Amino acid sequence: MTDKRDSLHTRSTMIVNGREYDYYSLDKAAQALGLDIAHMPITHKILLENLLRHEDGKTVTASDIQALIRQEKDREIAYRPARVLMQDFTGVPAVVDLAAMRDAMQSLGGKPAQINPLSAVDLVIDHSVQVDAYATDDAFDINVKLEMERNVERYKFLRWGQSAFKNFRVVPPGTGICHQVNLEYLAKVVWSDTEGTRTVVYPDTLVGTDSHTTMINGLAVLGWGVGGIEAEAAMLGQPTAMVIPEVVGFKLTGKLKEGVTATDLVLTVTNILRKHGVVEKFVEFFGEGLDHLSLADRATIANMAPEYGATCGYFPIDQETIRYLQLSHRDPELISLVEAYAKTQELWRDNNKQPNFNEVLELDLSSVEPCIAGPKRPQDKIVLSNVANSVVGPTGKDGKPAILTDKRFDVAGNDFNIGNGDVVIAAITSCTNTSNPGVMLGAGLVARKAVEKGLTVKPWVKTSLAPGSKVVTAYYEASGLNTYLDALGFNLVGYGCTTCIGNSGPMDPAIEKTIAENNLTVASVLSGNRNFEGRIHPLTQINYLGSPMLVVAYALAGTMKIDLAHDPLGKGTDGQDVFLKDIWPTSQEIQDVVAKSIKPAMFADKYGIVFEGDKHWQSLSSKPTETYDWDDKSTYIKNPPYFAQMGLDIGVAKDIKGASILALLADSITTDHISPAGSISKNSPAAHYLIHQGVQPADFNSYGSRRGNHEVMMRGTFANIRIRNELAPGTEGGFTTHIPSGEVMPIYDASMKYQAAGTELVIIGGKEYGTGSSRDWAAKGTKLLGVKAVIAESFERIHRSNLVGMGILPLTFKPGVTRKTLNLTGKETIDISGLEHGITPRMDVTCTITRADGTSVSVPLTCRIDTDNEVEYYLHGGILHYTIRKLMRQSVA
Repeated sequence: MTDKRDSLHTRSTMIVNGREYDYYSLDKAAQALGLDIAHMPITHKILLENLLRHEDGKTVTASDIQALIRQEKDREIAYRPARVLMQDFTGVPAVVDLAAMRDAMQSLGGKPAQINPLSAVDLVIDHSVQVDAYATDDAFDINVKLEMERNVERYKFLRWGQSAFKNFRVVPPGTGICHQVNLEYLAKVVWSDTEGTRTVVYPDTLVGTDSHTTMINGLAVLGWGVGGIEAEAAMLGQPTAMVIPEVVGFKLTGKLKEGVTATDLVLTVTNILRKHGVVEKFVEFFGEGLDHLSLADRATIANMAPEYGATCGYFPIDQETIRYLQLSHRDPELISLVEAYAKTQELWRDNNKQPNFNEVLELDLSSVEPCIAGPKRPQDKIVLSNVANSVVGPTGKDGKPAILTDKRFDVAGNDFNIGNGDVVIAAITSCTNTSNPGVMLGAGLVARKAVEKGLTVKPWVKTSLAPGSKVVTAYYEASGLNTYLDALGFNLVGYGCTTCIGNSGPMDPAIEKTIAENNLTVASVLSGNRNFEGRIHPLTQINYLGSPMLVVAYALAGTMKIDLAHDPLGKGTDGQDVFLKDIWPTSQEIQDVVAKSIKPAMFADKYGIVFEGDKHWQSLSSKPTETYDWDDKSTYIKNPPYFAQMGLDIGVAKDIKGASILALLADSITTDHISPAGSISKNSPAAHYLIHQGVQPADFNSYGSRRGNHEVMMRGTFANIRIRNELAPGTEGGFTTHIPSGEVMPIYDASMKYQAAGTELVIIGGKEYGTGSSRDWAAKGTKLLGVKAVIAESFERIHRSNLVGMGILPLTFKPGVTRKTLNLTGKETIDISGLEHGITPRMDVTCTITRADGTSVSVPLTCRIDTDNEVEYYLHGGILHYTIRKLMRQSVA
């Protein structure tokens, strides 16, 4: 470890309520350098404090500090977040990697216990509960029981990790969604460390293994999602290398109109920012419009940063921040410290001072209209009157959507029929909205009015309610609105992400059969943040995002082919038509029920036992050992092969020669397309593996639950049912053409054949490759499939970083050059040269494309290894290898 310096003499002391705290003064830094930071974006001020506190002359230098204040373009800095947040889907493989790293340390002659989190780590189990039971009072109990049965191996492993690793806490299943638990309990806004007898305070910052970690920016905590491998490095004390980000200021003015929700606002903001382009940028919200947004509204907007493409969407500390800390029962001493520190460091929001942003956008809140997003992307906003027109069939070979008929089909054993455009799944789910009391209690008011009018949910709709924390249940019960939601079938099914991540569970088999046999285009509507193809349910080809209130409304309507602004939802008990306006609560009604129903004592009660878990969790036993005792028979947790034959010496970069193209892909290939997620198809390579291991199809569970088993995950990489590989035209799903044989086969099978023959592999894609959740398996699976490089027109930030972290080369075409301008068919061989002469950030390399007829063409590519630290990671074979070797050197020194 290098020694801390303070070359600008910024360490200072402040007194709050009679207690002394040390801090690193931003004002003193500016004075020492003769630079003005008065109008610096607050997000940059937080980064500046981070550099001041970690200045060591090596990873952070005085010139880095000056560069940040001057906002130098393309300058790399080393950033160290205070803590790491994980959810279980991404957290389990991270803990598996830590366990494997301990084995690697032991085999290299080191001390396994050196592999240990140095930063605070919280893992919240929230991604495993599935909606098997629904619309009954015992749905929650049934789903929890099934969750424990399916995931006992994983949960025992996490119990082992909790005892084996220091600085590592686990929030048990059935508690809440990680981002809401973070918002309501874990986050402090101002963090602290003890150094001898002194307490050093600084901004609460974090990275998380889920892209929606950004939600915490609504509470003025700077945080964003990273890949699991990058999070592991942060846990192990490695800095996160980042280029000084541009900051886009988003000015909010005015006030939302009557009847408009925070969900309508966030979908509008997402649409605006996605069109503008904010990838790899910070977005910082400011303006007097913030005076009219609750903390929960801000968190809703911050949550969707991955959907609008930004690294984060930040809301500064102000009086609303303090009010929320009080509401959520934070320590009064902490609350006083947050306000004093923010004002001392000029991190407090000031409407009279506009920071010097790189760009500024503006939105009048009064212009926002009720809307939803869909049918395939969260940025595609649709006003309610146009929703029916968005209901189209799948795109044909001619590039045009199929025309849908109005014909309806009887469902066997039932007295109803279904047709195209019908809503078959309606789910109140996801951290985006279930953390917002306004829209959650608003949904309860909609349910109450609907029940009082005599409306019922259509019988073909699968309904579910999965709150983000037990606090939601507490205020539902306090308001009495839960009884009306129950009456409509929105019973509690669990505390977790459920439908939003594909854990929607099965529908009525008769309904599924009718959909499949008649090739119906049916819909889901959910209060989530992701609606990509194949994500929600294999049979819902169109999926929409809307407020919890609209989820209830569409469940009542039973179809997306309706204009909610003008068409009736149904008939009441009096025989009269009931319209949305008849059951929609006023803003005042919502405010009144929020004020009456939510109390600080609820937070104190529910989070006082947050780490204890229920009887199922407490009954799990795990033997505390320094290294993990791997079970060869386990189909959930396996020792990954990343460190096999690993030595102490670093490798050298090699050119890629004679590589075949494993997949040729179009624009907007998301990590949902790449990474294994959702259910495991019974005819997939992953299914064949599990069956060979003695696992019956009924016990397959989901890909997410088996993320700790690389054998399952590598077989599910690029296996999404909606992905289309241009190398296997006419197919849909994870198929490719194995060029030597000309045979069309699963991508996994082709990869194994290529690797057996010693053939290197590349992937070629279009724009925004890797958009979506921060899924480490999108990179890990690509690595295990033998892919040496991914060549695309552009990359999503997290996925590009993950590729480098796994030792895969990300490359981009020059502007104007694409797979189409090069007339690529996938039958070419690829050579990448220029690597053996030494790698520098964003250098050019040469790609030589040799066609089947022997002709060739060479084009320059940009190497998207963006920083010097990333060069090191790549040369070591990945960030984990780099960390092990570094710790080994430290143990010898």
